[in-house]
Amino acid sequence: MAQNDIRYLTPINIEISKNKYCRFQKSGIKFVDYKDEKFLLKLVNEQGKILPRRITGTSAKYQKRVNKAIKRARHIAIMPYVADMLK
Repeated sequence: MAQNDIRYLTPINIEISKNKYCRFQKSGIKFVDYKDEKFLLKLVNEQGKILPRRITGTSAKYQKRVNKAIKRARHIAIMPYVADMLK
């Protein structure tokens, strides 16, 4: 067996990634409401951290608006700053 032969027990997963899209542009949302807690919870993880653009697929313009809305909601205690198993 040659040194550069690599054998895998399971076949290599070739991930076919779906095209990411901005949910705000697709559905025509112009304003991100900081009072809508249920919608904003979709954009944070279990610890309460804001999910990045590379995961959600949100465009830069709307990611800035989402960040501002989540921070405003946290400030007026609609959303927690830190949470254990939020979802």
